[in-house]
Amino acid sequence: MTSLSIDDHDRGSAGLTYVYPVVSRRAGGVSVGINLNTNNACNWRCVYCQVPGLVWGDAPRCDLGLLERELRSFLHDLVHGDFLATRVPEGARAWKDIAISGNGEPTSCADFGAVIDLVSKVLDSMGQLGKIPIVLITNGSLVHREPVLTALGRLAQAGGRVWYKLDSATDAGAAALNSNRAGHERARKNLELCARACPTWLQTMVLAREGLEPSSAEQDAYLDLIVELVAKHVPVQGVLLYGPARPSHQPEAAHLSSLPEAWMKAYARAIEVRGLPVQLSL
Repeated sequence: MTSLSIDDHDRGSAGLTYVYPVVSRRAGGVSVGINLNTNNACNWRCVYCQVPGLVWGDAPRCDLGLLERELRSFLHDLVHGDFLATRVPEGARAWKDIAISGNGEPTSCADFGAVIDLVSKVLDSMGQLGKIPIVLITNGSLVHREPVLTALGRLAQAGGRVWYKLDSATDAGAAALNSNRAGHERARKNLELCARACPTWLQTMVLAREGLEPSSAEQDAYLDLIVELVAKHVPVQGVLLYGPARPSHQPEAAHLSSLPEAWMKAYARAIEVRGLPVQLSL
């Protein structure tokens, strides 16, 4: 098996159905992913998405027994075997989290709540519950559904957190970047529901299209949202600000590029001035 790197988040790197390890820039080490969208289906289509063969739709039902067997086996090798020494580059040889993410929107899985409970049980049996966080990476579009919101409460009880995708604070931007037609107001309401249910970080991708940075209107709308969240005491923990690290598999790929480091750092400072800490990944 090849070594892991931030440049390759192959979901099949461990030869398993649900469980896959990656070296994560944002986690700062090894993240053990759980891919519930084994059918490559999502209810959004982000222009920078790295999933080949992405289709519209929901995640299938999860084989909970198979997921538990895979997770226990892989974590045993991670903790007691030579996985970190042989597969992970120096400087990243630390297990940082279990991330429920994958090839689409994980909360669209009908078994999402059961998966939260299963992962909590496995971590508890290892004495790691509350020590190794469970991270949900979500576009937030289904947070208003009662089963999802209830599961977020259980995620919080397990010491987990949410990385809530919000790339734009305008309807036009969300449609152009994410094919999100529900509109910013729904995203804003779901964000507040999420942040009050479970510790939540905004996860924001910023990139250039046709070599152009986001418009002044887009930047101002996003910064105004930060001001609003702070003023209304919505308990968002901070912003995970990042640019593309791997090629998109979407038709827009050739038109996308990274923004200059100086621009990214200036934008991060602008967010911080408005009241939220920023973790910048270049």
